[in-house]
Amino acid sequence: MSRKRLTARIGALIALAAGTVGAFAPSSPAQSSAHFKPGVSKELFGTLSDGTKVYRYTLTNGHMRIKIITYGGIIQSVEAPDRHGRMADITLGFPTLNDYVTKNSTYFGALIGRYGNRIAKGQFTLDGVKYQLTTNNNGNTLHGGTVGFDKHVWNATPITGGGRTALKLSFTSPNGDQGFPGTLKTDVTISLTAHNQIRFDYHATTDKATVVNLTNHSYWNLSGEGTGTIYNEQLQINGDHTTPVADSQLIPTGAIASVRGTPLDFTRPTAIGARIRTNYDQLLYGQGYDFNWVLNGTGWKTAARVYDPDSGRTLTISTDQPGLQFYSGNFLDGTLVGTGNHIYRQGDGYALETQHFPDSPNHSNFPSTVLRPGQTYQSTTVYQFSAH
Repeated sequence: MSRKRLTARIGALIALAAGTVGAFAPSSPAQSSAHFKPGVSKELFGTLSDGTKVYRYTLTNGHMRIKIITYGGIIQSVEAPDRHGRMADITLGFPTLNDYVTKNSTYFGALIGRYGNRIAKGQFTLDGVKYQLTTNNNGNTLHGGTVGFDKHVWNATPITGGGRTALKLSFTSPNGDQGFPGTLKTDVTISLTAHNQIRFDYHATTDKATVVNLTNHSYWNLSGEGTGTIYNEQLQINGDHTTPVADSQLIPTGAIASVRGTPLDFTRPTAIGARIRTNYDQLLYGQGYDFNWVLNGTGWKTAARVYDPDSGRTLTISTDQPGLQFYSGNFLDGTLVGTGNHIYRQGDGYALETQHFPDSPNHSNFPSTVLRPGQTYQSTTVYQFSAH
């Protein structure tokens, strides 16, 4: 790194720390030289082997542009301005449908269900009945099982007018799908607001008691996908505790542990890579960060903020969910080529998934994920983008 770049980065970090330590202050609005015509457009993205057509929808608000495909409800790209108004795609993804079908074990950009994160041994008991799910992660169930929501084609309905630019995605999972009880009807509305926010509104109902934990699995690199690691980005998480895991299976023990004095303490803005190589049992189990933070407070709250000193971009995440999974891209292994025709390697992107806690159905002290007939699962998460 040149002395000029190093000096600029240190100055940016000092400015960031001075403005955000111990608080989640509002971010400055983004500046942009891009002029996208606001609206929603549609194009054919590809066709599955069974003949099902997959479409790509592009949402624009005049300053940002996001692309969503109906396969998996996947966010393929997010174009946002840096501090100079220069645009870049800041989320990891693939260029073709075949890539998503055959290579997306990373869950790039996907809607996740019925249950985000892990369920130990793919088993849980509800109302005295033991359920066995499909297992797809070392004998456990990860992100809904072998054929989760990320591997289905969703019905899409564009929403415009009244200042809205949005896409409503709908999918019905039948009773017994992946072993889960109940027919689950799910709608996810993804909106791109005039204030450079991507808003996820989740809605689900069931005809039989079941468990539900929906989220989105986008990977972020605020310098731009394919530009290198995210280790210099400054992360702050509004959580004083995590749900520690027992071993490399990454299943929570059921404990709630303080982050104070550990490499998991992001209560102050900290470079993602600053402590990622520390000899600490949790980091050894996850080969980096791949853990659930217990967010402070109840109801609507700021979950996390990330600042990139190089581009000036800031991502602020707000949610009504109790947890946040921070995953530092540990298993990107140099075998995947992204949308910008660059190879993705370890640490080239991170996921920040708002959620209920992993394995909640097997831990009575965790917030419940049970949904019953007559109830409605509703959740909202907002990703706010700015630059300064």
